[in-house]
Amino acid sequence: MDIAKRHTGKYTSLILAGFLLTAAATAVAQEDRKTKQTVAMSQQTYEKLTEVQELVEAKDYAGAENLLREMRGNERLSDYERAQIWNLTGYSYYLQERYSDAINAYEQVLRQPELPEALQLATLKTMAQLQFTVENYEAALSTVRRLMAAVPEPSADVYMLEGQALFQMNRYQEALKPIKTAVDMYRDQGQVPKENWLLLLRVIYFEMKDYDNMLAVVKELVQNYPKDSYILTLAGVYSELGDTKKQLALTEVLYEKGLLNTNSHITNLANLYLLHELPYKAAQVLDKGIKADIVEPNERNLRLLSQAWYTAREDAKAIPPLRRAAQLSEDGELYLRLTQSHINLKEWKDAAASARKAIQLGGLKRPDQAQIMLGMALFNQQQLDQARRAFEAASRDNRSARVAEQWINYVDSELKRKELMDQDVEYKERERDALLDALPQE
Repeated sequence: MDIAKRHTGKYTSLILAGFLLTAAATAVAQEDRKTKQTVAMSQQTYEKLTEVQELVEAKDYAGAENLLREMRGNERLSDYERAQIWNLTGYSYYLQERYSDAINAYEQVLRQPELPEALQLATLKTMAQLQFTVENYEAALSTVRRLMAAVPEPSADVYMLEGQALFQMNRYQEALKPIKTAVDMYRDQGQVPKENWLLLLRVIYFEMKDYDNMLAVVKELVQNYPKDSYILTLAGVYSELGDTKKQLALTEVLYEKGLLNTNSHITNLANLYLLHELPYKAAQVLDKGIKADIVEPNERNLRLLSQAWYTAREDAKAIPPLRRAAQLSEDGELYLRLTQSHINLKEWKDAAASARKAIQLGGLKRPDQAQIMLGMALFNQQQLDQARRAFEAASRDNRSARVAEQWINYVDSELKRKELMDQDVEYKERERDALLDALPQE
């Protein structure tokens, strides 16, 4: 939260301006319509306050406190003089980061009767901001409302203070009205609303899940305070609204500018590419991100990379990341997907090894499919007996029973054909031997 008094020079000028507004010595300011004494300060008090000011600026806080304490003990002080003494006391405490003491000192300022309006309003605003500093938002809200009651038309800054206090207490619905009032007041005056005000309004709409209004605020931020982070936020709002095409367009621009440099940003872009059927681009950004040590090569990201290559029909490229992901996995599902990739490439030996690993690890949603794939890999290696056993295992699951039976019949026919061929070879060998035996002997 911004505190105006963090700028020491600016605050010092404010204090001195308050002193200089008073007449020197015992001069009295007169109102135009009333002959009532409003503010007065003796020459002695003025000089002592100036001395205190110099001690504070020199960071001699102990010396300043002693002199201020002495001054507060003077019973002949006017209300205005006492108010200014407490005012400078609060400022000294603030510089020492004794915020609670500073708040108490400003309360003393407000307790003085016949307080000039300008000093009263400035003190209330200062005290509210200090209460923000110590995170006493209830007290800050109370002080801001005292300030609003003291002026006929509160400024946009005052409305914003009220909204900030409510926001800090998570009272978003209540905070929306004063914050929006402050922003609208600036717009009505032809001014661009302050950046931090728009940011606060954006967060409130986000907390309320009002993404349509949030979109308008973020667009205003992009227009008036162009930053790449706001473009990324805008992409996120489009995501919440379900407009993933605009989300992808904005995210892609940021990526091409080299501004997406976190794991989540890159994987989010890859998922958007996959969503919009651009798997090759998804694979490229993931592969580049992993090689640049931006994307973590964990099971999830490796699986995503493999999926992208696989969907792009780049089976050979899909295998290495999928194998790494499978090695990190605790169940056999990824090994089963690896089996499918090997089958697509007709890498029967590797397919059989992956299928066996999947079955061994377990945790499969469809163990029957693992047995079917294993049987296919073994069949294509002419390991027919082992293939038949795999298909028999798959046939015990009703979901694969029909396919498994067809494979079993096919394997049996191949076994029979192989047996007949072996018999034919053996018969021909016997026939040849008989003919050789019948040849005349020399």
